[in-house]
Amino acid sequence: MDTSSIPGLELIQVADVVAREKSIDREEVMVAMEEAIQKAGRAKYGLDRDIRAMIDRKSGSITLERWIEVVEEVEDDATQMSADEGAKQTPPLAVGEFWKQALPPIEFGRIAAQTAKQVISQKVRDAERARQFEEYKDRVGEIVVGTVKRAESYSITVDLGRAEAVIRREEMIPRENLRQGDRVRAYIIDVREEPRGPQIFLSRACNEFMAKLFTQEVPEIYDGIIEIKGVAREAGSRAKIAVLSNDPGIDPVGACVGMRGSRVQAVVGELQGEKVEIIPYIEDPASFVVNALAPAEVAKVVMDEVASRMEVVVPDDQLSLAIGRRGQNVRLASQLSGWYIDILTEAEESERRQEEFRTRSTRFIEALNIDDVIAHLLVAEGFVLPEEIAETPIEELATIQGFDEGIAEELQTRAVEFVEREAQRINDALDGLKVAEDLRNFEYISLGMMLKLAESGVLSLDDLADLDSDELVSLLAEHGLEDDTEAGDIIMAARAHWFDDEPEAEAAADAEASAAPETGNSETEAAEAAEAEAATGDEPAAG
Repeated sequence: MDTSSIPGLELIQVADVVAREKSIDREEVMVAMEEAIQKAGRAKYGLDRDIRAMIDRKSGSITLERWIEVVEEVEDDATQMSADEGAKQTPPLAVGEFWKQALPPIEFGRIAAQTAKQVISQKVRDAERARQFEEYKDRVGEIVVGTVKRAESYSITVDLGRAEAVIRREEMIPRENLRQGDRVRAYIIDVREEPRGPQIFLSRACNEFMAKLFTQEVPEIYDGIIEIKGVAREAGSRAKIAVLSNDPGIDPVGACVGMRGSRVQAVVGELQGEKVEIIPYIEDPASFVVNALAPAEVAKVVMDEVASRMEVVVPDDQLSLAIGRRGQNVRLASQLSGWYIDILTEAEESERRQEEFRTRSTRFIEALNIDDVIAHLLVAEGFVLPEEIAETPIEELATIQGFDEGIAEELQTRAVEFVEREAQRINDALDGLKVAEDLRNFEYISLGMMLKLAESGVLSLDDLADLDSDELVSLLAEHGLEDDTEAGDIIMAARAHWFDDEPEAEAAADAEASAAPETGNSETEAAEAAEAEAATGDEPAAG
């Protein structure tokens, strides 16, 4: 842009046109033009000089000046003058003020004009990107519509009208073929500053995109009457969405489906035929998981709330339906509910229960030297380990069908003896393995757990503290430790002594530091006393 060939008023008009086309502030365009003229001025009069250009905002006239600063000590002759020289100017200049020398206008050559054009273009682009960032930084979470500008193998560039955005390959619906000129709707997942400028990132594969589409298509969701409680998607294939109605008179599923499926079909069409299942949300996790596994029928649900695991038993002929193709149905149900779901058939569940029953019965028969009938009664009552019998009151044991107080007392006596024998055996084994006292005194694990850890090379509290939760769970799974959170609590308790030692070490260091000067003073005093004593001892001899 050859600004020297543009009359003043036309320069103003050019700035107005650029500002309007790029949707940026006119002042930013004027500043960019001034920087371009300054750059050309330095190229002509010296790159080491402080050349400044000013464009009058009303007339468009250009003023070019060389500025020299008055300083106490001159370090650069090209841009500074001493305080003495400043005082000789008319009017006199103080330190920190500038002497300004007017320069003749520049006749832009071809190279200078090209340089000026590049500077202006770059400044305009920077201002445009800053404007885009300010406009879109607070719009994360909205759906926007744009036109595909470039379609590449790894990303799609979308023209939003006043900005450009990017859909990366992993955020696109699989097997979706977008071409240049196609209209596309997407969800803004992020707007951030990057080295190449602000970037707007869109997604068509995220869960939030489908939730926003339903919000647009279903007025009851937009008005807050129906609430979306969760979304689970495998983009381009299948999705589940859980909805809850805050109005008892409105069916959330029917409202989302719409008349003859019109509302859900609009969403399905936008998602390239993705199969969408709408599920009524229920507060009870077990009932909700049963709904989420539809269309499979569920016979029984067993929950482990501590580990957030759910064991779902289905009829034998429903197994493949419950699991879905490549595990898709159970995987989406797990994502939607937040529970880990394990699918079993009734036959598998029955076989496993029988195996558990046999294992527990055998444990009691061998530990307590009882017959299988009594062992079966104990297992049927929910007892798992002999330790539980040793700790249960006799009155409670006597209430088991077929037991009396005599049987209860004998069972508890045998259980106590077994526990004592087992404790002695484990302690002897721990002695043989040379387990440290700090681990043996650690109250957060049982003796059986301690022996298992020792057999795996964990012989001290520090060894236990060095484990991570996954390692601890894998070592102690057979002792009933299956929850990462519980394992993490045990490890943190084992690490507690690390932090307890810190104040003691600091206190010891402080004590040593405070003692050091005292020791020095004592030595000095002792030396002075010795000198004094020597001097005193010499006096009688001299006399």
